[in-house]
Amino acid sequence: MNAKNAIIVTFLSSVIATAGPVLLPVCLASAPGHAQEAAQPAIARRIGAIKTINGNAITLAPDSGPDVAVTVQPNARILRIAPGEKDLKNATTVQLQELQVGDRIRVRGQASADAASIAALEVIVIAHSDLEARHEQERQDWQKRGLGGLVSAVDPATGTVTISVTGFGGKKDIAVHTSKSTVFRRYAPDSVKFDDAKPSNLQEVHAGDQLRARGDRSADGSELTAEEIVTGSFRNIAGTVNSVDASAGTISVQDLLSKKAVQVKVTPESQLHKLPTEMAQRIAMRLKGAMPPGMPGAAASSNSGSAPAAGTAAQSGAPSSGAMGGGMRQGGAPDFQQMLSRMPAVALADLHKGDAVLIVTTQGTATGGGTAITLLSGVEPILQAAPNGSQAMMLAPWSLGGAPGGDASQ
Repeated sequence: MNAKNAIIVTFLSSVIATAGPVLLPVCLASAPGHAQEAAQPAIARRIGAIKTINGNAITLAPDSGPDVAVTVQPNARILRIAPGEKDLKNATTVQLQELQVGDRIRVRGQASADAASIAALEVIVIAHSDLEARHEQERQDWQKRGLGGLVSAVDPATGTVTISVTGFGGKKDIAVHTSKSTVFRRYAPDSVKFDDAKPSNLQEVHAGDQLRARGDRSADGSELTAEEIVTGSFRNIAGTVNSVDASAGTISVQDLLSKKAVQVKVTPESQLHKLPTEMAQRIAMRLKGAMPPGMPGAAASSNSGSAPAAGTAAQSGAPSSGAMGGGMRQGGAPDFQQMLSRMPAVALADLHKGDAVLIVTTQGTATGGGTAITLLSGVEPILQAAPNGSQAMMLAPWSLGGAPGGDASQ
């Protein structure tokens, strides 16, 4: 998957396991009649991105916790591996001066008592440029071979997940087949970043979840053999803006279904777009026609705890772009989720009281709508055609973060 998270997980689990121990000399002190063995210094490991580098001094920014001061020792082994490598057999030796800010490294060596610094005897690096190239390659693969929808059924016995996919071409069910080799990930309940998606399994996939899968489709498009699956439970909100606090990054929306005001947090990762008037009117006409084939949206309750269909793996991938890019599937009908990422971007300050919006958010409380993943304005004709909001849901949560259509990570 395009998720750099996936790359780093592989990096940790496989490289650490195969690199072999770094041994420090054991110092023995002797005294008359006795042999005393000095304690062997503990070997520490740290992984993260290079924040600064000056000579042999590196500031390492780990994925969590404070920065670590790394001093690369003169006899240190420095190896470069490609993203996705599972061992060091293809690693190449590089010089310290080849390391750059942004590179991902795993260092091993003796840590200080306060763990704030480490004398590195080994540095394994994945170049930032390699990560970006891999990210782009996987993003494109998610776009070409990815699909998403709302989970309607899960069959643990056969490992099959049935999803409902809605687009301009109509609504259809697709059987997603999984195997022992299928990689599962699930969005964290409080995060819109694909980087924060956690390893998961088939048992955590439930009806009502949003699912995006990448793999090979059958000739008739009714089945997909999944190499990777990303799921999450999201919330759809359709309503009108009550107020906007751009400085605080919040928006209050009167939800059409619950008839209650819901406050949604908007972050720099949230994707805000405006639907062109002509497109909004065309969609409204289809809604008024009782959603005939071709209506680009799945009906979903705005407070059901789930959202409609998936799409950012654009980014696969977070990852920041919108999930699917394109707008037209090869040999198929236009994909609304792909078109969404190409719509004009707007800022929170551009929204005003009374504006109609459709929002996909992380899970929230009754009055707290969570964090906005995707917000679409310019939808007045759509909400007028579907005044209860339940038929207006056409957004998917995959406009962010990672491989499934967004900005994948680090």
